[in-house]
Amino acid sequence: MKPSETRAPVSIWVVAVLPLGLLAGLVGFIVWLGPAEVVRGSDYPPVEEVTFQRVRLGDEGIVATVLNDGPDSVTIAQVQVDDAYWEFSADPGTELDHLDRAVLTIPYPWVQGDTHVVRIVTSNGVTFDYEVAVAVQTPQLGGRYFAVFTLIGFYVGVLPVAIGLMWFPLVSRLGRAGLDFVLALTLGLMVFLLIEAGQEGLETAGVIPNSFQGVALFVCTAVAAFLGLETLGGWLAGRRRKIRERFHGEGWGLAVLVAVGIGLHNFGEGLAIGAAFSLGEVALGTVLIVGFTLHNTTEGLAIVSPLAEESIRVRDLVRLGIIGGAPTIAGAWVGGFVYSPIWSVVFFAVGAGAIAQVIVQISRQMAGDASVSQHLATVPVLTGLTAGFGIMYVTGLIVG
Repeated sequence: MKPSETRAPVSIWVVAVLPLGLLAGLVGFIVWLGPAEVVRGSDYPPVEEVTFQRVRLGDEGIVATVLNDGPDSVTIAQVQVDDAYWEFSADPGTELDHLDRAVLTIPYPWVQGDTHVVRIVTSNGVTFDYEVAVAVQTPQLGGRYFAVFTLIGFYVGVLPVAIGLMWFPLVSRLGRAGLDFVLALTLGLMVFLLIEAGQEGLETAGVIPNSFQGVALFVCTAVAAFLGLETLGGWLAGRRRKIRERFHGEGWGLAVLVAVGIGLHNFGEGLAIGAAFSLGEVALGTVLIVGFTLHNTTEGLAIVSPLAEESIRVRDLVRLGIIGGAPTIAGAWVGGFVYSPIWSVVFFAVGAGAIAQVIVQISRQMAGDASVSQHLATVPVLTGLTAGFGIMYVTGLIVG
């Protein structure tokens, strides 16, 4: 008889909850005792950190959403615009505890196209600034801007991916070496997109309030997305026979993963476009839209590459195109109307994790029974990788 069998039975819930209860009691005691306040005493000034979440320009003037990112409470005493003190109203109030938000409405007659600097002055005389680089009317939810963002997302996301899908007849006629080249080209495109998504995500993570731990949020979300798509890939592999019967080929599962990864990346891209348009940080001119179009056309080629040896119907290609391109429109809507830096980090991270998973899946398909390192050393693969990097780099120069 094992020693554990002689002990009185103890509910597993008691074992699980008891440490949590003790931890809660310890935290409550620390909060009640306040050892940090005792050490700090009354001679130390409060730690104040106020961040601007969003600044909107409209008929009512300048509307700024601010957040207390510091550990101590903050009282907003005054507001300056372009070095001049200005009246303001605060909703729900001027006193902010940790992670509290307030919406400041400043009836300032901003000037279209000018640069304005908004400054918050706390009751302790600490100042926090936000620069509106180019003053433009913030888009309001309505038919006009809804149509504009839809059109931009259609131009830079849906149409380029659809055009890229038209390379399927060419891809389907390639031999083994040609297929290796195209898959390696796809791999190069996806690696470039991964680097791009990682850079954009980490840059956004660097500007969100420190309390939200932007870098950790980005990394953990990216890993979760990677593992989630790994599970999806396993599910698709388990349904291989049904997929082969339904879509006449096994490459459909990988093509879906590629389309999902590209779609999530394009959602983040649309988010950035909508936010930039909303915040007046970029002029979405013809050159920029053309650049995005060229940059994203290769994504359609990446989607159809796994289908080179399959028989695919036009409506199946349309579905893949919608998965890969339509999220750009949704991203532009979200970015233009309800932009949030924190959610931007999450979306960029999901896109990065999805693209990383796609890279793994494509590498597995390319290698087959051989090792990935051996297969990557072949001439068609090395040439395709180089071409993929080159295409994305050159088209990315236009986007800037």
